[in-house]
Amino acid sequence: MEAAVRFLHFPSTVAGVAAPPRLKPRSLPSLRRHINQEFPSSSVSVFRPFPFHLSLRPYHKHLAPSPKALSLPLPLPPLDVDRITPLAVCKWSAVLALALVVTKKTVALLLDPFFWTYFSWSWIFWPWISAVALGFYGLHCARLHSLGLASPFQQIVVVTAAVAWLTVVPPAHFNGFLEGWPILLFFVYQYFFFFESSVRRRLYGDLYPRPHDSKWDVRLPRPFQVGFSILVLVGHWLAAYEGPELHLIPGGWANAGIWVLILMTLFMRYHSVLYLAKYSEKVAVPMEVVQFGPYRWVRHPIYASTMLLFAVHCITLRAPLSLLFLCAVCAVYYGRKADLEEELMLESFGERYENYMNKVRYRLIPFVY
Repeated sequence: MEAAVRFLHFPSTVAGVAAPPRLKPRSLPSLRRHINQEFPSSSVSVFRPFPFHLSLRPYHKHLAPSPKALSLPLPLPPLDVDRITPLAVCKWSAVLALALVVTKKTVALLLDPFFWTYFSWSWIFWPWISAVALGFYGLHCARLHSLGLASPFQQIVVVTAAVAWLTVVPPAHFNGFLEGWPILLFFVYQYFFFFESSVRRRLYGDLYPRPHDSKWDVRLPRPFQVGFSILVLVGHWLAAYEGPELHLIPGGWANAGIWVLILMTLFMRYHSVLYLAKYSEKVAVPMEVVQFGPYRWVRHPIYASTMLLFAVHCITLRAPLSLLFLCAVCAVYYGRKADLEEELMLESFGERYENYMNKVRYRLIPFVY
């Protein structure tokens, strides 16, 4: 403050000009009062980047609640005795009694040692519980999909549940554990069966069949479909039962041929669906006789790739008898379905498809069938 006062002093004599009167130093409170009178807040707000008072407390103290008000409980609504009826008393008494009974039973159950003895079985059988739950939910989602009500997630559940009961559940049941090929085959099956739906999704935006001529919906009667599904499931379980224990299956270069078969299966499936999509409307109505890609080797490569996938599963588990069983089941079922499709193709394309049949002689297995 003294420095500020000295700064305001003028020299005592300046070329005949009388020196101004010496200013009397003001105290700090009076100086603040003088500044507030001369420069109100509205006129000096441009020159003051910060307020005079810096505080974290609210500036308007009359708006801040008092500590006593903060500590008081919220007021309860007034009790309207006139609205209490005998029926309401009986209802809430029953609810209270039920809550007390449930609480008592729950506490008694949690303190019962026999409960924990039997409950500990779930720690042993939890894989079976999970597999059964996934299977039932998959059947429910399959029913919704047949009605056209399944979401994309539920459609994925259908494939996942079916693949799990084909590749993972049988070896886990007969071996008591999982390792090696069953885990790999689970993902191979998933990848394999999502090819067609992925192409349809990428090209047309959904997984449901688009409107088309119903004559191209070649399906065998429902008993044949159900029987084929059951026999395929039985064949996978027989392969898990027939094969050796998982830790006895050799690894390394002994499985190089199996890797080649897996890649061949995925290659055939993908290119079969891809070429069919290029020459078909909505991957359902053919517009031309497809003679490229895998269709140069067999006339029905999609069915052939499915047979090859099941064969790879049996080969990896070292189950030759199950391999013959699954190949026979697929040959009968897909052979009958191929007959219906070829009759329809001959009716639609005539000589062009007949020339293709003469050019590609094998239906499912090159040089065999």
